[in-house]
Amino acid sequence: MLLSLALMLLAACSGTSHMARELPQPDPLALATVQPEYRLSPGDVLLVKVFQVDDLERQVRVDNDGLVSLPLIGSLPAAGKGVAEFEREVAARFRQTYLQDPQVSVFVQEANGRRVTVTGAVDEPGIYPIIGANLTLQQALAQAKGVNNVASRGNIIVFRTVQSQKMVARFDLGDIEHGRAPDPEIYGGDVVVVYRSDARLLLRTALELTPFVMVWRAYR
Repeated sequence: MLLSLALMLLAACSGTSHMARELPQPDPLALATVQPEYRLSPGDVLLVKVFQVDDLERQVRVDNDGLVSLPLIGSLPAAGKGVAEFEREVAARFRQTYLQDPQVSVFVQEANGRRVTVTGAVDEPGIYPIIGANLTLQQALAQAKGVNNVASRGNIIVFRTVQSQKMVARFDLGDIEHGRAPDPEIYGGDVVVVYRSDARLLLRTALELTPFVMVWRAYR
């Protein structure tokens, strides 16, 4: 069993040269989250303020159904809407009920739909926000403080979900840095994995992540 796992991992390393060198864009709804006007997504944390009505100020999270619940007006849909559009709808709902001319401001405090995961042979793996209209692969790696000294710069793997299908492509950081290949765009929800240059290090890491404690201890 251990030998089979090792062979599969090594085959995956050697087979990266046959991976696609580009990825299609995400679904239109997902792509909307990386445009200049951010579209609200489930999981986003919003701060809603009504001018001169401090009691109505709330920090709320968009729930899994895309709804937000606010005092006096109850639940209303938020996911997929621009911030300005959502402000107008909240103001209209307050106007229908309690307030004559409400001035509503909405601030996105956590943008769940605009995050990228960077992991593998980088100095600071983590989940990072996409700032601005878009993000490139080099910028995503820079947020993780760059690749480390065991990184395989020719094996930067990007995972993306398109039309509910998992897709993957390989990029060569050296080619990108020297202008021999374009710097691909990274979208919210993408996962960037930097392979290690030494297959033995990759194998050891994978073994350490398995639940079979007695397996990887022999490789420490």
